[in-house]
Amino acid sequence: MNRTGRTNRTTQKPTKQNNYAFIDSQNLNLGVQKIGWKMDWRKFRLWLEKEYGVTHAFMFIGYMAENESLYELMHEHGYLIVLKPTMEIKAKPEDEPAAGGEDQKPVVKGNIDADLVLYAMKEYHNYDKAVIVSGDGDFFGLIEYLTSQDKLLKLLTPNQRYSTLLKEFDENIVSLDQHRRELAYRDRRFTRKPQPAR
Repeated sequence: MNRTGRTNRTTQKPTKQNNYAFIDSQNLNLGVQKIGWKMDWRKFRLWLEKEYGVTHAFMFIGYMAENESLYELMHEHGYLIVLKPTMEIKAKPEDEPAAGGEDQKPVVKGNIDADLVLYAMKEYHNYDKAVIVSGDGDFFGLIEYLTSQDKLLKLLTPNQRYSTLLKEFDENIVSLDQHRRELAYRDRRFTRKPQPAR
C-alpha cells in the first residue's frame, strides 16, 4: 500500500510466445488444392503468428530451378525456406499412356519428411512449442514424441482427409479448410465485374 492508501498493482504483460512451425509445403499445397482453393502464403504466415505465436516458420520445399522467384517471395513473406533436392520419377513402361495417347509427364518428388523431423529436433530447445503443418502419417513418430514432452501445440492438416495414423492426436488437430475464408488466395484482378457502358 502506498501513501495515498491505494494498493500498488503491477500489471504484468503476457509472456510473448515463441513457437515454431514446421511446414510440409507439398502436403499442404496439394491438400488445399484437392478441395478447390489455393493458399495465400502471406496471409498464412501472418495467421500463424497471430493465432499460435509462431516466430519462426520453416517451409520445407522440393527444389526446382524454375521456382526460384517463388522461393524468394516466400522468404519475403517471412518463411525460413529449406530446399530439398528433387528427382523425376518416370512412369513405368507397363503404365497406360495419358489420355490422347501422349506420354505421361514424369512426377517430380522431393521427399522432405526426414528434413522436417531433423529440423524439429535440431531446434527443439529454441522453441516453446511446435506447430506441425501436414496430414502425412510419416510424421507420427515426431508428433508422438512432441506430445509426450508437452511440446506439440497444434497439428494443422490441409483438410479433414488426413492419415488415420494421426487420429489419436485429434484433440490437437486443426483442419485448415475451416479457415479457408481467412487464408484463401483471391486474385483481385478478377473480383470486380466491369460496369456496363451508359
